[in-house]
Amino acid sequence: MVPIPSLWLAIVLSAVIVFVLSAILHMMLPFHLADHKRLPAEDATMDALRGFNIPPGDYMVPCPADRSAMRSPEFLDKLKKGPLVVMTVMRSGRPNMGPQLVQWFGYCLVVGVFAAYIAGRALGRGASYLSVFRFAGCTAFAAYTLALWQQSIWYKRSWGTTIRYTIDGLIYGLMTGGTFGWLWPK
Repeated sequence: MVPIPSLWLAIVLSAVIVFVLSAILHMMLPFHLADHKRLPAEDATMDALRGFNIPPGDYMVPCPADRSAMRSPEFLDKLKKGPLVVMTVMRSGRPNMGPQLVQWFGYCLVVGVFAAYIAGRALGRGASYLSVFRFAGCTAFAAYTLALWQQSIWYKRSWGTTIRYTIDGLIYGLMTGGTFGWLWPK
C-alpha cells in the first residue's frame, strides 16, 4: 500500500499535463470544431430569447410542473408539436475563462487523487510501471469520460461529441497512468 501524500508529485504533474493537453486539444487542433452546431436563424432566435431575460441556468422545454402534468393533454400536445429543447443559458457578455480554468485544474487534481488512492491501495512500493499504469490510467480514464455518456443517453447529446470527449479522456488517462508509473515510489 502506498499512501496518497507520497504520490503528491504524480498527482500534481499529471494534472498539469492533462491541463496543457486539454488546451491543445480544444484550442489548437480542429478536433472539437464539430461539437456544436450553428442554430438556424441564430440572430432571430437570440433576439426572441433576449426578450424573456432568462437567468443563467439549465432549462428543458417543455418542462412539466410535476409528474401528474406529464400526462396532461396540454403537455402531451407540447411534446407532439415540439421542438424539445435542453439548454444551458449563460451570463451575457464576453466569457471570462479564468474561473472555469481554475475549476478544470482542480478537477484534474481530484482525478489524480482518486487515481493515487486506487493505485496506492492496490499496489505497493516498487510495483512495476505497467501495473501502476493500468490502475492509475484506468481510474483516470473512467473519471474523465464515463459520466459524459449519460448526456448522450438521456439528453440526446451528439454521440460524435461524446466520442470525441471519450478520446480526450483516453489520452488524459494514458498520460496520467504514464506519469504515475514514472513517479511511483521504489
